[in-house]
Amino acid sequence: MKSILLHIDHDRAMTARLQVALDIARATNGHLTCLQAVSYEVFAPGDFYGSAIAAAMPVIKENAENLRAQIEKELEHEGVPWDWRFVYGIAPHRLLEASPLADIVILGPAEAGTDGRGPSALVGDVVMKAPVPVLVVPESAKSFDIGAPMLVAWNGSSEGAHALRAAVPLLACSCKVTLASVVEESDKARFDLPSTEGANYLSRHGIECEIVELPRGEASIADTLFSAAQMRDCSLMVMGAYGHSRLAQLLLGGVTRRMLSEPQMPVFLAH
Repeated sequence: MKSILLHIDHDRAMTARLQVALDIARATNGHLTCLQAVSYEVFAPGDFYGSAIAAAMPVIKENAENLRAQIEKELEHEGVPWDWRFVYGIAPHRLLEASPLADIVILGPAEAGTDGRGPSALVGDVVMKAPVPVLVVPESAKSFDIGAPMLVAWNGSSEGAHALRAAVPLLACSCKVTLASVVEESDKARFDLPSTEGANYLSRHGIECEIVELPRGEASIADTLFSAAQMRDCSLMVMGAYGHSRLAQLLLGGVTRRMLSEPQMPVFLAH
């Protein structure tokens, strides 16, 4: 992960994802690009004369400058190469514009001004449209141990395979990789791509993994996977995102939505 794109904002997970981004950059000799997008469009509805925008602009600008000064001061002592991009516009649009030459985009699970719980529309937009994987870092993350165990949530889908491929640079650093499938009694889990195919792919990259099948039980699939990862002291969950339509996910829930509502560890996503 040589080119790391980090979203800068005032949300509650900012400190956590900055630390995780720095840990990954140090471990991979990577470069950190901090992207801070500021938009005034939120004030536009009903403001026919622009008075609200005019009044808010100095405050927004001052808050953005204070955040930048605070983070730049921290970066000066971290020993990681970095650059800063301050842009105007909606954050998902600006992140997508900058993503083609990034190896990974690091986001928080919820947007600024919310209660800190996801899922975030920003995360959904970037995961679905960016040509690179997304790492969602919860507020509770204090650091990221790239050598710790990691768990791959495997369901045999093309999205899951894409996530597995994209995560290889991180999985290669892990001391133990687990390829976990949640098996439900109702369908006996008929996969398009069996877990052995995922394990074979990893082995070609010199990564050995343990294949496990997890009984669903009464817990949700998301909770079952998080429990399995925590039992193995994993630092990362890897999974394919939005295997069904985004509309179905929003209306009916879904594993991705549940994962991002209250992530219990950094979650690596690809679509």
